[in-house]
Amino acid sequence: MLLVLCVDLDDDIGRKTGIETPVVGRDGVEEAAVALATADPEDSDVNVLFKGVNVATEVTDETVVVAAVAGENGDDVRANRRVGEEVDEILAGLETGEEVRALVVTDGAQDESVMPVIRSRVSVDGVRRVVVRQAQDLESMYYTIKQVLDDPETRGTLLIPLGILLMIYPLAVVASYFDMPGIVLGLTSGLIGLYLLGRGLGLGSTLDRTVDRLRNGLYDGRVTIVTTLVAAVILLVGGINGVEQLESVRADADTALGAIEVGAAILYGAIAWFAAAGLTTSFGQITDEYLAGTLEWRYLNAPFYVGAIAIVLYAASGYVLGEVALSALAVALAGSFLLGVSSTLAFAIAESRFPRDADPTS
Repeated sequence: MLLVLCVDLDDDIGRKTGIETPVVGRDGVEEAAVALATADPEDSDVNVLFKGVNVATEVTDETVVVAAVAGENGDDVRANRRVGEEVDEILAGLETGEEVRALVVTDGAQDESVMPVIRSRVSVDGVRRVVVRQAQDLESMYYTIKQVLDDPETRGTLLIPLGILLMIYPLAVVASYFDMPGIVLGLTSGLIGLYLLGRGLGLGSTLDRTVDRLRNGLYDGRVTIVTTLVAAVILLVGGINGVEQLESVRADADTALGAIEVGAAILYGAIAWFAAAGLTTSFGQITDEYLAGTLEWRYLNAPFYVGAIAIVLYAASGYVLGEVALSALAVALAGSFLLGVSSTLAFAIAESRFPRDADPTS
């Protein structure tokens, strides 16, 4: 059995004629087509209904049933769901032992978006698209453009670079009054380059996740947000202090510094600040874990590890610059090793003897 299915996704039939769908049978579909043509002669769904009747008339070598289904206006999800329900209703009402196949008749790409819903219920032999000859492909082109503009991802990909390009000329005209046209060209090209680079590397989703975590952290009162900000400032100060230390070493040196000496000088001046930044973020994370009830003993190792690493780097860089004696370097290495090992063992023993329940409600 061949089921000729006329699809009206935005329910012009119901809205303009009051006829309830699904409409099954040639006479019913003809009446719906006449009623719709009377209510709105310019509606393209009139052609769909008459085309369904025409196809049913042309097929003579098998049993044919023509039917019309409709969705809802304004919401594609509900429209697709309603079409699926009406197709199920039609199939349930067909009293036949034969295999049912469908031929779908539509008036353009918008109605064809429901095809996956129909295919999930009945085997589809083909699709007949009915378009008025004077406006062939016009509706499909309009719907394609509308789909592009409605999709946030596609809209951002196409319209943002295009908008930046279109802004080059007016910005250059304004900048010419201030004798700065080159700045405008450089700025706009730089913006397009950054945008395309971000899209190519997939940084948009990463940025969205970061913003979501930051917003959730602010709402939840997480200490990590404050400590991370403080740590960033401390790192900046440490970097500046490291550069100042490098300039001081260069001023006192008789010869040019090698790469190792340059790195050691920057590290020697900055490591104390870097360690402070690491301790700040560690204590912030520990505080959040404690408040959330998920703190485990091994998390407390972080400050000790940061301190041990800072001692080793400070002593090693100082030794390279001649500020730390070899014996002091040996003491620093041994002390850092003992600090890391002892903290690991201590908290491992504490975790085995005094286990903390990760569930704060228990």
